[in-house]
Amino acid sequence: MSILENEKAPPSAAVPGPTLGERLRRNARYDVPASLVVFLVALPLSLGIAIASDAPVMAGLIAAIVGGVVAGSIGGSPLQVSGPAAGLTVVVAELVGTFGWRATCAITVAAGFLQIIFGLSRIARAALAIAPVVVHAMLAGIGITIAFQQIHVLLGGGSHSSTWANITQLPSQLASARYGEVLIGSAVIAILLLWKKVPPKFGMLPGPLVAVAAATLASLVLPLDIDRITLDGSLFDALSLPAMPQGPWLAVATGVLTVALIASVESLLSAVAVDKMHGGERTEFNRELVGQGSANMVSGLIGGLPVTGVIVRSSTNVAAGARTRASAVLHGVWILVFAALLTALVQQIPMAALAGLLIVIGIQLVKLADLRTARRTGDLWVYGVTVAGVVFLNLLEGVLLGLALAVILLLWRVIHPKMRAEPIGGSGTEGSGRWRVTVEGSCSFLSMPALTGLLAKVPDGAHVTVELAVDFLDHAMFEAIDEWKRHHERSGGIVVIDALGTVDMDSIGDAPPQRGVGVASARRFAPWKSWQPRHSRADDSTPVALRPLLAGVAEYHRRNAAHLQSHLDDLKDGQSPDSLFLTCSDSRIVPNVITSSGPGDLFTVRNVGNLVPVGRQDVSVEAGLTFALEELNVSSVIVCGHSGCGAMKAVLGQGKERDDHSIAEQGPVEQWLTFAQPSHKAFLSGHPVARAAEELGFDEVDRLGMVNVAVQLQTLQRHPVVGAAAAEGRVRVAGMFFDIPSARVLEITSTCVSYLDTVPS
Repeated sequence: MSILENEKAPPSAAVPGPTLGERLRRNARYDVPASLVVFLVALPLSLGIAIASDAPVMAGLIAAIVGGVVAGSIGGSPLQVSGPAAGLTVVVAELVGTFGWRATCAITVAAGFLQIIFGLSRIARAALAIAPVVVHAMLAGIGITIAFQQIHVLLGGGSHSSTWANITQLPSQLASARYGEVLIGSAVIAILLLWKKVPPKFGMLPGPLVAVAAATLASLVLPLDIDRITLDGSLFDALSLPAMPQGPWLAVATGVLTVALIASVESLLSAVAVDKMHGGERTEFNRELVGQGSANMVSGLIGGLPVTGVIVRSSTNVAAGARTRASAVLHGVWILVFAALLTALVQQIPMAALAGLLIVIGIQLVKLADLRTARRTGDLWVYGVTVAGVVFLNLLEGVLLGLALAVILLLWRVIHPKMRAEPIGGSGTEGSGRWRVTVEGSCSFLSMPALTGLLAKVPDGAHVTVELAVDFLDHAMFEAIDEWKRHHERSGGIVVIDALGTVDMDSIGDAPPQRGVGVASARRFAPWKSWQPRHSRADDSTPVALRPLLAGVAEYHRRNAAHLQSHLDDLKDGQSPDSLFLTCSDSRIVPNVITSSGPGDLFTVRNVGNLVPVGRQDVSVEAGLTFALEELNVSSVIVCGHSGCGAMKAVLGQGKERDDHSIAEQGPVEQWLTFAQPSHKAFLSGHPVARAAEELGFDEVDRLGMVNVAVQLQTLQRHPVVGAAAAEGRVRVAGMFFDIPSARVLEITSTCVSYLDTVPS
């Protein structure tokens, strides 16, 4: 059996899955309680968002009903809960002020239709291409806008048309504050901020519902003259058809596109966040957009607010234990029942209570974690500009400003590679000193001023190594570097161009520049001679015999040590390798390269010819095998031979020119190779591995090398420690052969040879 072949389980009869009814009954005990919790959270939020959007109060409940039932049924995120969202309050309020409420409903319908087109076009993931920092800043700007709007309501007044007006009018509003409103709104804020600290048995209740209910009860008990929610009729009276917008069609189209894009991005980002909260079914993004678009069309057609996926309700749904989309659908049903039968309760809610709720929601949209991330990643300017644009201009202009700045910063980072020039060993101030110039990233003509200024710092006559770790280099930059090189060499200096990146330096100028693809630096696989004669950092006092080694160590410390340190720190207390790797001492065989492994993966035993001496005739191999199996508990033992093996050539020579010298008269290599005689005899007798290797076109030496691997596998099966472990299933024994000319690895069994790279990964 191939060492890569998995054991297959016997076929079994197909078992029919549970029916829809069975699944509903099985999950009802999770979904019904979760839907009630989400309903209690969504109810006050929907009312507050409707008021903040300058829309009819019932429009918030209509959107919550439609979002739960329609988006919950059709959408692609099974645990996401949809409804009116704070992220669209600023946009909707502006649309209502410009076109009126019924025309805003028509814009919502058109935006929903556009979302469906997005979903059917299968471009849903493209909406996620917006820089996250812009989305976070957009939400923060919306939160600030809501907070400044609603603080006026909490003080007993009315909000103004712009954030700037809300800020400038705040002192006069404070002077004329109505203290009953302030008391109720402040109580809601206090309850919401302190709710996470209450005992767990009470903390299961939704904080927004508790805060609004407590404030409403207090307003009914205390002798306070405060404004309350006013409804123009019942839920069914609020149902209305949209009207065509009257105004510039460009403004209407802009409104449609704005609602569609923001609703799509917010819903998809929310779905991504919800997927991280549970281990169940993942979101189908295109289907989710179709579901959100359908919900917006229905909501707009019957007089509701725009609908999006809402992270607050969705996270509550997951935390409450929901298993299927039935929870989201049922939460919409509960809101429908409440809105149809209990509207009298809604009219008892103080406006200041919902203002306090919205202020907390707005503040929570400004996340310190997002600010810290933006500062850490260098995107603080993008965050600040987007927030300022949303707050003081409008949402669309703020987002466009943020995106434009994000693109500019991206281009700046891409076209400005990291560059530095530094003397080596502190001798760079002298003409005979050594300097290193490092360029990393993408190099175009836009970076030429910075590079030429950097190269000008290198003194005449210096020995300079220019390390180009670049993935893009245009002809202008190549010519600039080449011209500087010629000038520096004319002044008596030495310049070595060391290409570490993926760009083919030899092809520059023969074709348009292309971005290099592949590993940034293949030096870890390259032998010393391919780079050290022109890169050695050893000084003239270093013995010639040590220069390659010391230069390699210096290169390790400069490029690899920092990357390995954290991994090696985990290994400081011991090793737990997966496999024992028995291979030849030949310098061309690097086990960690051909197995793509690192420190701690392989316990390696090497000897001339990758031999396993019979019995205890060689203590070193015996010790390695015993220690690996009994102390390290490796799961496999691999014997690896290779092409062009000098030991196999010597064995063939011994067989052709055998004399009667005693073992005592033989040298140490000849004595050691006596352990390969069983392999030679098997080869001469027509071992099946030899025939298989011949069919693949391998020569005599390589055929013997493959037979030798097969024979060593048989020897290991008889080994007292390895054989016993293999018989018990604690370890697997396998053979490999590395073909040096093709750099390919073959699998060797007791009877056949096959290329491992033909096995699907």
